[in-house]
Amino acid sequence: MSCDINFLNLQNVPIWEQLKLEEALLRVGDSNWCIVNKGTPPAIVMGISGKLEELVNLEKVQENPIPIWRRFSGGGTVVVDNDTVFVTFICNSDYTKVPGYPHAIHSWIEEFYLQVFSGMQFELKESDYVFGNRKFGGNAQYICKERWLHHTSFLWDYNPKLMEYLHLPSKRPKYRETRSHYDFLCTLKEHFSE
Repeated sequence: MSCDINFLNLQNVPIWEQLKLEEALLRVGDSNWCIVNKGTPPAIVMGISGKLEELVNLEKVQENPIPIWRRFSGGGTVVVDNDTVFVTFICNSDYTKVPGYPHAIHSWIEEFYLQVFSGMQFELKESDYVFGNRKFGGNAQYICKERWLHHTSFLWDYNPKLMEYLHLPSKRPKYRETRSHYDFLCTLKEHFSE
């Protein structure tokens, strides 16, 4: 899995600005990119087809407003903050030899992260990154002809109060069952030091 990839390391860039940058790099250029951003002001980010009233606790948003953004890619709804680490790959299918299909992209990215989390109980379960049976990273993809984007929100840590902004989604991974955020999620902080 070797190819030339430009690396962009960001710090505390608001998620909305990051998403605009990613979309521009995907649509305008033809370079391969890996973008890392640690931290963002608190926000809710929804996939392009998510239904606001089903996924977000609107009463909580009215009591204590935080921005709600809809990204251009698929994937679920997440709440992000200063303890979220974002990693995005933007690649050409012919250069990476990865066809623009969700499963093929997930397999390529999984191989990459198997090296990063070597010796740990890491796996790609459905479309989540987990240690054992607990999620620490969620993914979304966008495929445009022979070019694709895969972005991940990793939980370095999380604020349980912010999770109250999200409803338990009706469409969720089977392995989650009906577990609360607290029982379903884990953090990178539990496994690594800063």
